[in-house]
Amino acid sequence: MQGGGFLVEDQTAAQVFTPEDFTEEHRAIAKATEEFSAKEIEPNLEAIQHQEPGVAVRVLRKSAELGLTAVLVPEIYGGMEMDLTSAMIVAEGIAKDGSYAGWHGAHSGIGTLPLLLYGTPAQKEKYLPKLASAELIGAYCLSEPQAGSDALAAKTRADLSEDGTYYTLNGQKMWITNGGAADLYTVFAKVGGEKFTAFLVERATPGVSAGAEEKKMGIKGSSTTPVFLDNVKVPVENVLGEVGRGHIIAFNILNLGRLKLGPFAVGGMKNVLHLCLKYAKERVAFGKPIGQFGMIQAKLAEMAIQAYASETMSYRVTGMIQEKLTGWSWAQADAAAVKLKAVEEFAAECSYIKVFASEALDYVVDEGVQIHGGYGYHQDYLVERAYRDSRINRIFEGTNEINRMLATGMILKRAQRGQLPLVAAVKKLQGELLAGPSLSGGPTDLVKAAKKVALLCLGVAYQRFLAELDSQQEILAALCDITMQAFAMESVQLRSQKHNVAPKMTAVFLQDAMGKIEGHARMVLAACAEGDDLRIQLSALRRLAKHDPINTIGLRQEIAQRLQTAQRYVLA
Repeated sequence: MQGGGFLVEDQTAAQVFTPEDFTEEHRAIAKATEEFSAKEIEPNLEAIQHQEPGVAVRVLRKSAELGLTAVLVPEIYGGMEMDLTSAMIVAEGIAKDGSYAGWHGAHSGIGTLPLLLYGTPAQKEKYLPKLASAELIGAYCLSEPQAGSDALAAKTRADLSEDGTYYTLNGQKMWITNGGAADLYTVFAKVGGEKFTAFLVERATPGVSAGAEEKKMGIKGSSTTPVFLDNVKVPVENVLGEVGRGHIIAFNILNLGRLKLGPFAVGGMKNVLHLCLKYAKERVAFGKPIGQFGMIQAKLAEMAIQAYASETMSYRVTGMIQEKLTGWSWAQADAAAVKLKAVEEFAAECSYIKVFASEALDYVVDEGVQIHGGYGYHQDYLVERAYRDSRINRIFEGTNEINRMLATGMILKRAQRGQLPLVAAVKKLQGELLAGPSLSGGPTDLVKAAKKVALLCLGVAYQRFLAELDSQQEILAALCDITMQAFAMESVQLRSQKHNVAPKMTAVFLQDAMGKIEGHARMVLAACAEGDDLRIQLSALRRLAKHDPINTIGLRQEIAQRLQTAQRYVLA
């Protein structure tokens, strides 16, 4: 499977990777992470939340003793040298609290991966073992006061000394996670004011300073500060990658971050669902537990469905990347380049996961507060904190707006370069539409129909705007939602088919996702055609999207009953 290939090629159930396919090693690290969370993270949550000095770093270093901060790092540098799936499992396991997840995720992800993937042997030997053990805390300095989503608008400068031995960095970075405690910063600056470049900058270097902790809506226990660079002299050997190629590092690391945000969100969703199941059982109103009321059951069921879909998409893409890395090892000379190419191949799917999972988590925490009623608005209840912590995820790793445009843009560019046979697929669909409907309406057919709606809309939009489609932000976003939902539908359907799991969750998700796709498709078609042309396109849409409704109310009631019996997230 190639990036975006799900639109033009049908995978079989046997080809997708799911949580049911975890190895014994995967299950062992999941158990170890869960035990660490219960024994070390949860008892320190209040201290971390109130930023008691040293507590979060101490917990982070304890996690390093188990190898949880260095899952992907080679053994020669003190890491566990495990696969990408293992890193995803750890991300989900430590994600019950947004503040600690911020510390851990920033250090083991964007604080360590740039060096791991782009560093020279000397740089790795000097810094990686200390990052793996969390002796050094890592941070990633990309954003600036006037350069957020537009990272290349950065103003921070790096000027080479006359003798060519060091660069002098000047500027300010903003919103730096772990900024207040980090020992090693990956800093992006423009050499000579033009060439965007990454540097490894030690906190102890004269001229480096972190500002005051930001006063945030959520993740209050994480460290978020500005970082100031005042005539900071950085030796030339601390240039990370190539001068002028910093954007390659920045964007590829963000792809990995977007992928990992999936399990981070899933961990948060499962935790909030657990809190809500417990509350719905204990809270009595009108003479019975509120979990017996239909509207509460509908919320509980949908919370689990959103977690199920997010989890399924995340591990499917992880499996796609792992498939590209078959036979790969850190011992090969081009190991980092091959790994990065495998991730970059599925950049659009990584954006789907980021958008879908962050918005699913927002839904779950919002309904979590609603289930708790007035208590959900009170700081004594963890669901209130989860509600505030969730909101940042739609901004992290590139805003959801940026990711929606990127995902669609990447698929269209792949088609233009001949890497994705999208044009041929659209032409084939046009021929099928002329021949009349042929779908029977089962789950597999519904998924195929969803992908055909995506092809229809991509084709109509491109035909209408051609090269100017890049500037049609609303259409790009709607196209992303259509293709993202189609990818999600196929993912859950194949998982359910492969392992005979979650038939009710799958049925409800497919039904609701198809409705969303149809709504977005009508909007796209109306923006791209009018008159008879529009009527023809809408007629084609109706034929493709036609399906028999199912009793989603009854199915959600059954799902909720299963959840309440188990008192935890289970498949139904």
